[in-house]
Amino acid sequence: MSDPTRPVGPKIIAIANQKGGVGKTTTSINLAAALAEEGLSILLVDLDPQGNASTGIGVEPTEREYTSYELLLEDVPLKEVIRKTETEGVFVVPATVDLSSADIELYSTEKRSFLLHDALRQPAMDDFGFDYILIDCPPSLNLLTVNAMVAAHSVLVPLQSEFFALEGLSQLMLTVREVRETANSALRIEGIVLTMYDARNNLSLQVEEDARDNLGDLVFQTVIPRNVRVSEAPSFAMPVTSYDGMSKGAQAYRALARELIKKNRKLAA
Repeated sequence: MSDPTRPVGPKIIAIANQKGGVGKTTTSINLAAALAEEGLSILLVDLDPQGNASTGIGVEPTEREYTSYELLLEDVPLKEVIRKTETEGVFVVPATVDLSSADIELYSTEKRSFLLHDALRQPAMDDFGFDYILIDCPPSLNLLTVNAMVAAHSVLVPLQSEFFALEGLSQLMLTVREVRETANSALRIEGIVLTMYDARNNLSLQVEEDARDNLGDLVFQTVIPRNVRVSEAPSFAMPVTSYDGMSKGAQAYRALARELIKKNRKLAA
């Protein structure tokens, strides 16, 4: 159970977009690694039954004895669920396909929307000293995603630089508003990050202009370019910052991490 008397813990950010293929998991992995390069301790919670964030950060399926399924639904100690990764400063709660049944099981649980909230606020979490917890949500607005939003302080939304990108945001924003009204009044939008951006493509430029016109300062200044190194890195089970640290993709995620840190320092001041 969560303890209301414990000190303020890590900043918790849900990385969400109900549309698949927008760079959500890629952003989760590489932002975690880039934040760790800044000397911070990061926990990546894989809440997607596909388990791609777990694979991309180097945790093989055979190594996932305890996962986010156990974190949500079973009383397994945190030290059994949280794994160190090969990326210095990054820890992970991995996921397997078992999580796909969790959404159904959650409906029969009384505090079904608060399970992740309580799990991430256990007193035992203090022993790890995390600065940020990033939650890689499934590509849908199901009960797992709601759990992430109830647990989080904010939601970061990767937005693909393609036609109809902004139209897909409306349902996500509606879900954020509903969670804010019913379960987590402090939830806010951390920001929108444009992904798969191609400055040579008029469509990318138009999507960026529309996003900044409609969403203003919610859109991060940093954009993530369409970059082959970013696409290749997961097949080598490592973030792009390790796979090719000099690539444009790696540099972009480092810039995003620094922008995120600066933004949160201003809010804390």
